[in-house]
Amino acid sequence: MKELLIGNAAVARGLYDAGCAVISSYPGTPSTEITECFAKFEDAYCEWAPNEKVATETAFGASLRGKRSACCMKHVGLNVAADPLFTMSYTGVNGGMVICVADDPGMHSSQNEQDSRHYAIASKIPMLEPSNSQESYDFARLAFEISEQFDTPVLLKMCTRVAHSQSIVETREKATDTEKPYEKNPQKYIMAPANAIRRHPFVEDRTKALADYAETSELNRVEKGSKDFGIITSSTSYQYVKEIFGDDVSVLKLGMVNPLPTKLIRDFAKELKTVYVVEELDPIIETHCRNIGVDVIGKEKFSITGEFSQKTIAKAFGLDDKYSVKLEENIPVRPPMMCAGCPHRGMFYVLSKNKITVLGDIGCYTLGSAAPLNALDMTLCMGASVSGIHGFNVAGGEETEKNTVCVIGDSTFMHSGVTGLINIAYNQSNSTVIILDNSITGMTGHQQNPTTGYSIKGDPAGKVSLEKLCESIGINSVRVVDPYNLEECERVVKEEIAKDEPSVIISRRPCVLLKYVKPKKPLKVNPEKCRSCKRCMKFGCPAISFRDKHAVVDPTLCIGCGVCAQLCPFDAFESEEQ
Repeated sequence: MKELLIGNAAVARGLYDAGCAVISSYPGTPSTEITECFAKFEDAYCEWAPNEKVATETAFGASLRGKRSACCMKHVGLNVAADPLFTMSYTGVNGGMVICVADDPGMHSSQNEQDSRHYAIASKIPMLEPSNSQESYDFARLAFEISEQFDTPVLLKMCTRVAHSQSIVETREKATDTEKPYEKNPQKYIMAPANAIRRHPFVEDRTKALADYAETSELNRVEKGSKDFGIITSSTSYQYVKEIFGDDVSVLKLGMVNPLPTKLIRDFAKELKTVYVVEELDPIIETHCRNIGVDVIGKEKFSITGEFSQKTIAKAFGLDDKYSVKLEENIPVRPPMMCAGCPHRGMFYVLSKNKITVLGDIGCYTLGSAAPLNALDMTLCMGASVSGIHGFNVAGGEETEKNTVCVIGDSTFMHSGVTGLINIAYNQSNSTVIILDNSITGMTGHQQNPTTGYSIKGDPAGKVSLEKLCESIGINSVRVVDPYNLEECERVVKEEIAKDEPSVIISRRPCVLLKYVKPKKPLKVNPEKCRSCKRCMKFGCPAISFRDKHAVVDPTLCIGCGVCAQLCPFDAFESEEQ
């Protein structure tokens, strides 16, 4: 059967057809669709976990029981999962286990541009890297076979372009009878020092066996062309190289990027006058080539930062720019911004207006840092706002406590914010934490989380009460506000930061893009009342613009939240019904 699939959907189908019985993940662009697509298969278990560490450990538990399992995350999520990752390399698996990680060269939706291949090398776990949807499907299936053959978890590395590009996929019959019996084996699975010491030599022997496998595996292949020069490459870089050169140059296409082959690379290079390595981000393949005595040209010609394209590679080779399309008209830039009616905007306006220092976190609310709100002072990683404000206030004392808050979303709070709040409660810093509860995981496309009361399939699930959770860990002052009510938000924020104790403010209103949120009638501006003060423009709502010396509301964007009307001192904003 042939289907047109994006890479992530192909991975999901490959995992399913390989007999994967359990997937646990935390959403993160560009990996999210793998789990969402897998959730459509009714005869396999699928869940959203609170974070990537939990997801990885859940998948390991399923593997231990003898079921084929997987977990999925983006590259920064692998940082969170690193603790179990490194030790699973020692324990190995029972049922096959695949860890899907999606890198984001170019940082389209990420806070850094790290290269996940370093984790494969450091943890001594094999890594496969597909270059299109067909390989995404095939490699996902093969990953389970490698996992069980070599007693190891396997990393399947996607990237933004492969994850979200479509191509034809030919699927095969679903595997059956993949379950393995569970047998108690303390020496293998209890990583106390005495057992771990014995498992380390196993890891080293396994790495040698995998390196031998890489020499002849179908994952790595030579495509012969001109002997003048050849290119060693992988992933999307392979697609760009083939689009530019076709079959005119020799190409060593690597699908297994850890461990890398040695003899295969040497044999490929010895017949060529010049060898180039084309790889995005860090010089992993290039360094390996130099270490085994193969002279290559790499990062001195190709950038170590950013995402490649046909254009960038052609330019590096000094070829004419015929690989990019220029639009005839200049298209105005649309900066990223919070949606019209976004519930976060009201709280950010209050914080910005009162010149409060705000430590931010990872989510769509990071857009509060943009003009005109300019509300954030810091954003580091998931959960860092809560831990960070504790350190900020411990270091700054009363000078900072009375003018500093942190903001974190409901999903991010469950991911890794709650542990920081426990630290605040335990060590009693006078810190005010604002949980921006929009009742969904917004940034990655509306995934459920432990506070929503629904599972990945939309079925009723356990629901965590943020109020009770905060109170249970020792926060005595927990307040709930409506971010559409600016007066209430300002009053409560001032009251809470003035207290000599830890406090939590829950800013609660559902995301305006949720299907069950029904917009009100849009507002309009009465031009006779508008005095061109532009106070409404400081709010940053995309539905409001300024034309002909007065504010104008776009009725196709306005959802009638009414916050702008609270800002206008002249009552110029009126309901369409008036």
